[in-house]
Amino acid sequence: MNGRLGLQDIFKEGIFELGNFQNLSLINILIGLCITLIVALFIFYIYKITFQGVIYSHGFNTSLVLLCLVTCLVIMTISSNIVLSLGMVGALSIVRFRAAIKDPKDIVFMFWAISAGIASGAGIYSIALGGSLFIGMVLMIMSRRKFQVTTYLLIIKYEENAKAAILPILNKLNYVLKSKTVSNGKTELTLELRKVGDNTSYVESLSQIDGVNSSILVKYNGDYAE
Repeated sequence: MNGRLGLQDIFKEGIFELGNFQNLSLINILIGLCITLIVALFIFYIYKITFQGVIYSHGFNTSLVLLCLVTCLVIMTISSNIVLSLGMVGALSIVRFRAAIKDPKDIVFMFWAISAGIASGAGIYSIALGGSLFIGMVLMIMSRRKFQVTTYLLIIKYEENAKAAILPILNKLNYVLKSKTVSNGKTELTLELRKVGDNTSYVESLSQIDGVNSSILVKYNGDYAE
């Protein structure tokens, strides 16, 4: 004996035999997938009610459900057979994901879906369910308005003769000057307003001043204006 297993011995050990899947009965697979689906639908719901971007993507939200289920199947396969796990790693290593994720929060949801799928696929349902409930509650609390700092941009384009009438209105606002552009006797101001409230009548007041070409108030989140 040279201390090494030959190919025939490996087959005798049953490494390549389907008997290694005996712990994965059809009932266990269905239970795991059903629990994973419940968790995935919970992630789907949390993403939908906490979304704060410009355009809600139903397709991306649906992909979170599928990502959770597929991850569960992958983990079930890896945990049941060592050879298939090596093959799965090799197959996944050639996959290239080129989807552009602009919102960092979307990346968090993707990791959440993958983590829940891993926990469910490994049979640790308490982590998948309990952890998802805890994360969901944190997201719902943090998405409340009192925890958000909303930034608005007030953009005013006016002629020089309107400056005297504009200043009294601006002095009543809590703003930070972001930019000022002067060209051919016309001025464009971009002001950052941290607290707007429900009363935005000053936008109409500014636009009615003689010499004011436009007065625009937009919501700004750091990447895009709404």
